[in-house]
Amino acid sequence: MKKKDRTELTPIEKRVISTVMDIRADLQPDDIYYQHSVLCQTVLPYRDPGDDVKTWKRVNGNAFLGIQATEAFNPVTKDFEPVGLPFGPKARLIMMHLNSEAIRKQSPKIDVGDSMTAFIKRIGLGTDGRTINAVKEQLKRLANAQITIGFSGEERAYQHKGNIISGIDLWFPKTEEQRVFWSSFVRLSDEYFNSLIDHAVPLDERVIGAIKHSSMALDIYAWLTQRTFRIQSGEVVFITWNSLWEQFGQGYSEIRMFRRAFRDALNLVKTCHNFNVREVEGKAPTTAAGLELEYSQQPIISIGYSPQRLAQAKKIAADINPNDDKATKKLKARVRNQLKRSEEKANKKST
Repeated sequence: MKKKDRTELTPIEKRVISTVMDIRADLQPDDIYYQHSVLCQTVLPYRDPGDDVKTWKRVNGNAFLGIQATEAFNPVTKDFEPVGLPFGPKARLIMMHLNSEAIRKQSPKIDVGDSMTAFIKRIGLGTDGRTINAVKEQLKRLANAQITIGFSGEERAYQHKGNIISGIDLWFPKTEEQRVFWSSFVRLSDEYFNSLIDHAVPLDERVIGAIKHSSMALDIYAWLTQRTFRIQSGEVVFITWNSLWEQFGQGYSEIRMFRRAFRDALNLVKTCHNFNVREVEGKAPTTAAGLELEYSQQPIISIGYSPQRLAQAKKIAADINPNDDKATKKLKARVRNQLKRSEEKANKKST
């Protein structure tokens, strides 16, 4: 029997290497995904918590997330049936996709027919029946969940309570030829949509595609993108392993097992994007172990549609410096092109 070549790269390793090469060759991605800033700080379940678990609560600093499983009407049985909590990487990917489509179209109503199919193909998920059914199941769970999401601070607070998805029309064709494509739309609640516009965090599609198999890696990537960008230049933020365990350690009864899993996921994320993060060994009893974070530029600059982001983009685009390196000039040109397209769309709407 021929021994397996242990030097051969796994499909995940091949995907990550391809992503890294693509990112280094081109400063900006072809597409941008978005996640709500609260969902960058709190996390969904990694695995199916089971039918008996009806609630899910997470708090991280000022951000909080609560999910309540509900029932949905089954047109086949003509009765209400329990729907479980959303979980796993596919639920996270679906939320990113819905957020991104809503921001691109500047509308809470999203056609998830062709767009969802294109999304599944673009990030490299299979288009087999099993994968499509899994995506539909997570979409159903997200649509029916009662979700409380928000943050609290000394000067202001925000809370959304209810369905993130306020309306959903799903039609799942039964023929094999139509299995991948479904005609349907999803409508985000107006309150969530308005909050998303002001609190969306841009994420690189290429990184998402490389780490799509790992819920923890997706959570770490979204968290670091949001967290390190808020750190002041020259400032160092220290986070203990106990705090990380509380934030990301669901399902890990021992911190040593969590640290091992977290390090693997963090190394995967840092391979795709070089965040300024390093591990610090504690010297008990005076010094705790954990991570040190410093400012990291977001992998991509997103204009968004809020006045603050638009003003920031215009400032970047107007700053034409002959001493800029090639990468910086390319970035500013990209921003100017985005501004031009946004203005053209606005002019079309006004006429």
